[in-house]
Amino acid sequence: MKPGKLMAWAVAGLLIGLLALPATAEDVTNAKDHPLFSRMPRFAITSFDYNFDAVEFPTGPDGNVTLEGQKTYLEYWLSDGSPRPSSLQIIRNYSNAAKKLGGEVVHERVAGEGARQGVYKLNKSGKEIWVWVVPIDDGQGYRLTVLEVGEMPQEVTSGELMNALEKDGRVALYLNFDTNKHDLKPEARPVIEKVVALLKENPELRLSVDGHTDNQGDPQRNKLLSEQRAQAVVKALVRAGVDQRRLSARGFGQEVPLAGNGDEEGRAQNRRVELVRQ
Repeated sequence: MKPGKLMAWAVAGLLIGLLALPATAEDVTNAKDHPLFSRMPRFAITSFDYNFDAVEFPTGPDGNVTLEGQKTYLEYWLSDGSPRPSSLQIIRNYSNAAKKLGGEVVHERVAGEGARQGVYKLNKSGKEIWVWVVPIDDGQGYRLTVLEVGEMPQEVTSGELMNALEKDGRVALYLNFDTNKHDLKPEARPVIEKVVALLKENPELRLSVDGHTDNQGDPQRNKLLSEQRAQAVVKALVRAGVDQRRLSARGFGQEVPLAGNGDEEGRAQNRRVELVRQ
C-alpha cells in the first residue's frame, strides 16, 4: 500500500475511534455526584437518573435481592484522551470508599467469567444504603447505582386530604423518620406544604395530629416517640403560619394498629401520623 493511502486509512481509523467515544468533556446538564461518593479522576457524567425505584442487586454468583428506595444512577465516561483505569481499580475505588463509611462487601467479581462488578451495603444516619458499581468497556466508563432503602414519599393534594377527612374523619400521612428519632426529614416538606394549604383553604378546620408506631421495641418508649413525632408535625405547621390553636398532638404508640405486625408490610402501615378532624 502506498504511504499516502496508508496515512489516509490511519486518519480515518482514528476519526472513527474518536466518534465512537462518548462526548465526556463536561457533565450533562443537571447531573451531580451522589453526596457520599466522589467520582474517579477525569470522568464525566454522561447519563443519570434520580428517582424512587426498585433495584435488583446481585448478592452472589446466582443470588440477588430486590430493594426499593431513592435511587441515584450515574454513568461515567473518561474525558477524551485520558488513560483508562483497569476494571479492578474502579471496583476497588468504590469498595474502599464504602468501607471507610463503615460498609461491607455484599458481592464482588473482579476476575474470571462474567461482568466485573462490586456490591456494598452500609448504614448512614440510620438509613440502609446499597452501592453497585459496574465497569464498562474495559474501564473506559462505569455505572454507579446508589439506593437509599426506604418507602416512597407520599404525594397528595390538599383536595385529596380534605376528601379523606370528609369521608373518614381522618387521613394517614406516611412520613419517614429515622429509627428512634422524631425529627422531620427534608423529604417531608411537600406533605407538610399540602397540609398547610389544606388548613388555609378550610379556615374552620381543626385537626388532631396523632402519632402511631409498630410493635417493635418498648411500648412506653413507642408511645412517647409517637407523641414526639406528632408534635414535630404540629411545630412544622405552626412555623409555616398555621394558628397553633387549630392543632393538637397526641401519641398512641402501638395501641391502634391498622394491620398485623407480623411482617414488614404490616409494620410499615402502622408507622404513621394521622390527621383527625375535630
